[in-house]
Amino acid sequence: MADAFKGSLVGASEALPGISGGTVALIVGVYERLIAGASHVTSAIRLGIADVPRGQGLRRAGAEFRQADWRMIVPLMIGMVVGLLLSSALLAPLVTDHKQYAYAVFFGLVLASLWVPFSGSGRHWGLREWPLALVGAGAAFWLTSLSASVSPDNMLVVFFSGAIAVSALILPGLSGSFLLLALGMYEPTIEALNERDFGYLGVFMGGLLVGLALIVKVLRWLLENFHRVTLVILTGVMAGALRALWPWQGEDEHDTSLYAPTEGVPLTLALGLAGFVVVATVLVIGHRKERAAAAAGDGHDDGDCTPPPAQRARRRHARV
Repeated sequence: MADAFKGSLVGASEALPGISGGTVALIVGVYERLIAGASHVTSAIRLGIADVPRGQGLRRAGAEFRQADWRMIVPLMIGMVVGLLLSSALLAPLVTDHKQYAYAVFFGLVLASLWVPFSGSGRHWGLREWPLALVGAGAAFWLTSLSASVSPDNMLVVFFSGAIAVSALILPGLSGSFLLLALGMYEPTIEALNERDFGYLGVFMGGLLVGLALIVKVLRWLLENFHRVTLVILTGVMAGALRALWPWQGEDEHDTSLYAPTEGVPLTLALGLAGFVVVATVLVIGHRKERAAAAAGDGHDDGDCTPPPAQRARRRHARV
């Protein structure tokens, strides 16, 4: 029951751009087991695909599959689905009817979450890091200006949106919902969830599985081998993609123009600040939780305290 409740918190956070499900999973103490379980499952699928055509059966895949902590994963996933559905049902009308104010909250949420990749990169940027971040920001700014032309009816777009969104699992601070917003696929996905559009959701889930098997592993490798550069570029990309959340945008979905603040400025700024404070609070709690876990792991080696990839990379970088 406790794992189901933790899963509901993670699921509810996934519907909020700027609130990272990875950060919430870290706070409630399931991040490492969740990533490890996802790794075992994707490895089992990969082994099954490789072994069955060669007549080797599912022995290796089954052994890998059984290594996942299913007693934790099953109730956690059930809770995540329930939390995601409830959160999306509440958010959909707010985004549709009060887009300016909803985007103001989202802008504040994501702005605060920039601290995660920035601090993880070492914070002290030099002549090499700033150009990389600016290139990432410029590319994201340009790409998000094209998001309105993306068609949610194109199932290939839906598939790749799921594959990209799941990459947020690997790094606390990166929000899958924010990535969907930047792609222009947030509202269609929330609507599909609320309307139980199983065709759309099936294609999206297929993208999630492929992203889990490929993109997450690639990102994990980059974080372990090119930790600082990866996080510098990621910081720039997230900053540039804030364009998608500017509260004063064109009313027409095909109008990607940005406008100067006009009406509702005090309330919009207040909501943006509120969103910033919420994420800042979550990050502080998560940071304290991570430090406590790291201290406990350094204090005794019980063989069961494997840190997340980004954390291992940070430690390796610090030793260098």
